[in-house]
Amino acid sequence: MPPPTALLSVSDKTGVTDFARGLADLGWKLISTGGTAKALREAGINVRDVSEVTNFPEMLDGRVKTLHPAIHGALLARRDVPEHTRALAEALIEPIDLVAVNLYPFEETAARAGAKPEEIIEQIDIGGPSMLRSAAKNFASVTVIVDPADYGRVLAALQAGDDDLDLRRLLAEKVFARTAAYDSAIALWFACEREEIFPERIAIPLERATMLRYGENPGQRAAFYVERNKDGIAALAQKGGKELSFNNLLDLEGALFATDPFEGEIACAIVKHTSPSGLATGTDSLEAYKKALACDPVSAFGSVISFTAPVDDETAEAVSSLFVECIVAPGFSPGALEILGRKKNLRVLEGRAEWRPHALDYKRVRGGFLAQERATRDSGREEWKVMTTRQPTDTELKDLQFAWRAVGSVKSNAIVLARDGATIGIGAGQMSRVDAAFLSVHKARLVGHDTKGSVMGSDAFFPFRDGVEQAAEAGVSAIVQPGGSVRDEEVIKAADEYNIAMVFTGKRQFRH
Repeated sequence: MPPPTALLSVSDKTGVTDFARGLADLGWKLISTGGTAKALREAGINVRDVSEVTNFPEMLDGRVKTLHPAIHGALLARRDVPEHTRALAEALIEPIDLVAVNLYPFEETAARAGAKPEEIIEQIDIGGPSMLRSAAKNFASVTVIVDPADYGRVLAALQAGDDDLDLRRLLAEKVFARTAAYDSAIALWFACEREEIFPERIAIPLERATMLRYGENPGQRAAFYVERNKDGIAALAQKGGKELSFNNLLDLEGALFATDPFEGEIACAIVKHTSPSGLATGTDSLEAYKKALACDPVSAFGSVISFTAPVDDETAEAVSSLFVECIVAPGFSPGALEILGRKKNLRVLEGRAEWRPHALDYKRVRGGFLAQERATRDSGREEWKVMTTRQPTDTELKDLQFAWRAVGSVKSNAIVLARDGATIGIGAGQMSRVDAAFLSVHKARLVGHDTKGSVMGSDAFFPFRDGVEQAAEAGVSAIVQPGGSVRDEEVIKAADEYNIAMVFTGKRQFRH
């Protein structure tokens, strides 16, 4: 019986020489291409060029080298079908029993700043996916490897003489998942080149980062999947604490979302169940934290906290006095890491988890996904219009700007009360806006905040004047809201009656 044959053609050469040497030691014949063949020969491993097998030289600057019946026939022939075996023999084609291929780095090249379209297009692999798919289709007879991490277990199975069909089936599954993700990345790049935000078809390339202990509730299995470039939350460096949970990840997104509009300022958001229980700016991280905590210290128990500025020792001491699930910041002092590290269950994450440019926001519904552009939440004051007789003061305008940026991260219906760059009361997720207004006042007073002279921010228009009346009863002096209700005149009239300054932004900020 002739020795088995392996074809190795890899862009990422990690571990390939050790794998090839292991195969050679087992008596395998090796075939390879270009740079891979060169690397194997330099390691002292005997290998044949693909061009010797095909009797056809590589051409078109390497665009064509493995697209040949001598390769694909050798991969696709079923060993249990005599006609296939006979066809190979008549064509003088030897079967190929193992393929190890990984693909040109298209995603990495496309993500690199300054990469030119012609350079990116040259990184679209053609022969690699073709060989992988041929081998994976015939997994009953051919072992296919797309991930260098699998070299070890494949070699161990071969050394043990283990004809592991389940392993080959798993490896074939990994191939089709990888080539699907690869093709989707290419399609998305073409869509971006055409400036098409919503192409006719979207395939989202994701890979599993980790299994989670459970989902939102025990009994629900869960995993964390990330985009291949591993940006966003996947780019955060965990500096301490136990593994992240499903709900931790959701709350981290909520906390980062709450502080996003305050980049360039020092801000802190304390988030519970994806909505802020407190949000504030300050002269330093400690002041921002104390102001955010003062909004609702009870709800802060078991929260996730996001900072826009590094956390120092003093801030870490303050945070560590409270039970906190996670803390995320651009950086931590060595002392802060030591202090926070004393809390074994506190997850400490470093970084800012930026969104990729032009990334869409997806929401799952039964049978499909909703896709939208990401919300932008800047102050937009140049588009604001004062609708009331009384103009807001400079101090009120500053607080209104803060309130407008803050309310966009609160679950709808959302109302915030704010003063001096901090929320003092938050009404989140209510079915009516007047209830959200009532709750914001109630929460503020519950912890002893004086609501007189505060400002109110609303994520959408007031449908009736009752929300303004709720604000007036609390002593609110100014309101910011989008406007656009059929009863705007009635609402503005109510504000004038109570001498409240009211500003329309012309922009809604629902967060469902």
